[in-house]
Amino acid sequence: MNHLEARWNPLVDAASLAAMLDADADALRVVDVRATASTAVRVVDARFSLADAQAGAAQYAAGHIPGAVYADLDQDLSDKRKVGHGRHPLPDSATFAATVGHWGIGPDTQVVVYDAAEGSMAAARLWWLLRLMGHTRVAVLDGGFAAWQQAGLPVSTELARPAALPPYPGQLEGRQVATADEVSMRLKHAPGWLVDARANERFRGEVEPLDPVAGHVPGAVNRPFALNVVDGRMRPADELRAELQQVIGAHDPAQVVLMCGSGVTACHLLLAMESAGLHGARVYADSWSGWISDPGRPVASGA
Repeated sequence: MNHLEARWNPLVDAASLAAMLDADADALRVVDVRATASTAVRVVDARFSLADAQAGAAQYAAGHIPGAVYADLDQDLSDKRKVGHGRHPLPDSATFAATVGHWGIGPDTQVVVYDAAEGSMAAARLWWLLRLMGHTRVAVLDGGFAAWQQAGLPVSTELARPAALPPYPGQLEGRQVATADEVSMRLKHAPGWLVDARANERFRGEVEPLDPVAGHVPGAVNRPFALNVVDGRMRPADELRAELQQVIGAHDPAQVVLMCGSGVTACHLLLAMESAGLHGARVYADSWSGWISDPGRPVASGA
């Protein structure tokens, strides 16, 4: 990997990705069973719609970055068999490791993830999961597929078939995932340690389009993930740092826990914090949909 690698975590722009793919002949072989772990870059398309679970796969089939494999939020990045852990429970560690290997990703592979949603929230989820596995060579394509198209870069409709590798040699690091019990024990701490990335109106409990109970965890503060982006791309690091520092106050970033509706947009908030140099925050993966699975847990509403 060349000198670009150091700049590829957590974000990479479309021009830099295109330059690396041009230099990486293996990554450009869309259908080639000879592609192996020597591939320098593996691109993953994570497009997904909460309104239509099949839309992302259809978009991928209609056109994607050449050589990209597809990751489904529901099937690959979650384990919906788990009960009480929200709408997008974390995948089983061994199953996810096998999936990563099936995508042709090994410890030395530079991974770039993208999607089409505002702010790349599903891509951020995969970025976070790979980091939980111990894989540091992973970045999110800033601006997603739209940025790639706006740059006039090539699009393919051929399915990528990388040679499958053994399961990734790692496991999801549980210490980086906050639990409901931890959140419950810290409810009386000073505000700023628990940050909710949902839209204002959902946080206040005025509307709730996805979950059966509206509101938020008592003591949480609100930072809608949409504030982290402009025109679909991450805002400058200095701007993000100034604003996010105000949100968390005097708390060390490593003591901060991020949540949302189901543990997806919280990952985008983590991406923003990392981009801003505020390192070490953790994600409450169950998030709001998991919190309300226990009717005994307190619920707040309003600002």
